Amino acid sequence: MTRMKVFLSGTLADTALLEIVLGRAADLVPARLPGHVVLDPEGGADRLTALRPDPEQVAPGLLLDASAADVERLCYFTGWQSEEFLDVALPGEAEPVRARIDLSAEGAPWTGGAHDPQAAELGCEIAREIMRGHGRRSAAMVRKIRPYLAARAWPRVLANAETPCTLRSDRTREGAVCILEDRPAHDGFFRMRDFTLQHERFDGSVSEVIHREGFVAYDAALVLPYDPRRDLVLLIEQMRYGPILREDRHPWVLEPVAGLVDAGESPETCARREAVEEAGLHLSTLEPMVRVYASPGYTSEFFHCFLGLCDLGDHSGGMGGLDSEHEDIRSHVLPFEQAMQLVDSGEVNAGPLAMMLLWLARARERLRSAA
Repeated sequence: MTRMKVFLSGTLADTALLEIVLGRAADLVPARLPGHVVLDPEGGADRLTALRPDPEQVAPGLLLDASAADVERLCYFTGWQSEEFLDVALPGEAEPVRARIDLSAEGAPWTGGAHDPQAAELGCEIAREIMRGHGRRSAAMVRKIRPYLAARAWPRVLANAETPCTLRSDRTREGAVCILEDRPAHDGFFRMRDFTLQHERFDGSVSEVIHREGFVAYDAALVLPYDPRRDLVLLIEQMRYGPILREDRHPWVLEPVAGLVDAGESPETCARREAVEEAGLHLSTLEPMVRVYASPGYTSEFFHCFLGLCDLGDHSGGMGGLDSEHEDIRSHVLPFEQAMQLVDSGEVNAGPLAMMLLWLARARERLRSAA
């Protein structure tokens, strides 16, 4: 195979995304494929739209004059196989062009993600995250961990939200930090970045060249379930790898309900989902607590913390978690004052839980009087 014309539709018919996937600016021609429909992706923001035959529809898209290397990169990004591309007749083209047709695809017609700037931005960030591993990570591995790669791209979109700068410096990353080199390092469930940078100092001078390593992690939603009428909180307990690495004799840790925010998912939706998965609990109201970096000195991990108001009267604790994620979780329902005693004694030794209980201590009177 030397060159072939490929019809691309839906989420792939985005010139900015295709430039990232192909590694070059491509000559793309708008095109329409009669007898086909573009269907919405199912299963998460990392999924791609599907192209399926439908005699009543016309699918809009782009026509790419592709080399063998272009097709290989497309397959790497999408998880497709080159033999899945079929010949289709496109108006204005003397010869058949190739398109990836999914005869079994189901779903509603795609409404066009280009009208959602955040969805388009997320698509490009997912493409950057996946294509960064091209030549170093196998296509089979990409197919296996694609949802995690997408979830790792999502924080870069969420980070665009403005945060206050009333005391701290309002200098920006773009204006005051220069990444000089970004070297390949470990890239699995977590990604290690090995980089050098310079930054503007408080006195206006430029720093020495600094070499650093850091973990590129995920955004997580954390929720502390609280019953204000009964003054009860729910804590979960599970074995954690950090204490094992520290060689702590007691690696079972008390924590709030928590989970990774999936690509395209709001932290609020994640908090509600995790409450069901980890504690079998349906929350009535979510109240934002704080939004914080877990350890800004070396990791991008970011916490969206919520108080989950609920009825814990009939919840006696128990087991929870997803077998597919190897979770073995026990939940505890206890009076707020007992939870604070565990903070004082040091038995609560996970920083996020201690922080959230102390936040609740300040808001508890307000919440109880309104219950």
